[in-house]
Amino acid sequence: MEGMPKPKHDSAPGAARFLPAKPTLTRLRSAAAECRGCDLWKSATQTVFGEGGMTARIVFVGEQPGDQEDKQGRPFVGPAGRILTAAMDEAGIARSDVYVTNIVKHFKWEPRGKRRIHKKPSSEEVTACRPWFEAEIALLQPEVIVCLGATAAQAILGRQFKVSTARGKWIESPLAPHVTATVHPSSLLRMPDEESRREGMKAFVEDLKQVRTLLGKLSRDRPGRVAS
Repeated sequence: MEGMPKPKHDSAPGAARFLPAKPTLTRLRSAAAECRGCDLWKSATQTVFGEGGMTARIVFVGEQPGDQEDKQGRPFVGPAGRILTAAMDEAGIARSDVYVTNIVKHFKWEPRGKRRIHKKPSSEEVTACRPWFEAEIALLQPEVIVCLGATAAQAILGRQFKVSTARGKWIESPLAPHVTATVHPSSLLRMPDEESRREGMKAFVEDLKQVRTLLGKLSRDRPGRVAS
């Protein structure tokens, strides 16, 4: 299948040379902790790998871990993660159906006073880290991938993809039967006022409800599968 991780070679660029020969999620997580496929590991506290079970039907993929994720070593545990969890709950998406990860596994930041502020990863850093995501997808074989934000969407759907004009649409991809994109929940935190944030959250939940509706339809179309 196109998009599947390639065999490990010592001369492979980026993260590919760190992939275990016989990957499982546990082995991938352990190997990623030692990844030196680009320079982001130098300023990060730790690798932040994906989280969720092998039965996950949906993969949510964001750009990179944030400050709290970098400190705790878990994806989507900071303010943006709390928004994602609230939106999933409102949309009726079960946690057991979800695997959360990022296209880049290390926190890229710049200092601002005593704070560490997110800095967008370069295209080279995204490319270097992509083998980890492809390996996750190859193991999970999810029914749905939801790209959160422009960086993840462009990494998966092409550099010309624009979330602003194509959010919520189903896009063909070799990585999963159903792929869509929406905003990153962190974008809601940057909205200028409470009314904007309320409307932004409403639209975000509607995007996730569309995913939940699809899962229900897929469950009905597959005998023996019970909808969550």
